[in-house]
Amino acid sequence: MNIALIAHDAKKRLMQNFCIAYRGILSKNDLFATGTTGRLIEEVTNLSIHKYLAGHLGGSQQLGAAIEHNEIDLVIFLRDPLTVKSHEPDINNVMTLCDMHNIPVATNLASAELLIKSLDRGDLEWREMYK
Repeated sequence: MNIALIAHDAKKRLMQNFCIAYRGILSKNDLFATGTTGRLIEEVTNLSIHKYLAGHLGGSQQLGAAIEHNEIDLVIFLRDPLTVKSHEPDINNVMTLCDMHNIPVATNLASAELLIKSLDRGDLEWREMYK
């Protein structure tokens, strides 16, 4: 499975801890991330991550294009809902594209843990039909 990992600045440490906790599951999949988030995850987990540009430099748009081309199976996007982002339209576009293309998306730690455990159980194998 191709998993996209994104985290707003206030959630990057949480994303690192999530990836440390679920390193075993994540290591069995292909990982993609916006630039800064990907670098920070690599530093603490030693996982191999394909990094797009930083989100505010176009990484969110690159991720959106990958979703449109059916190259992403799961998105974990730890959002900071309390801080306005200058690239908010790009962020909202990622969410919209996930809805349009039936890509499971988690926006907080609780839903991220549910999806990653579902992935480990094989509950997301239906995504293979779309490829």
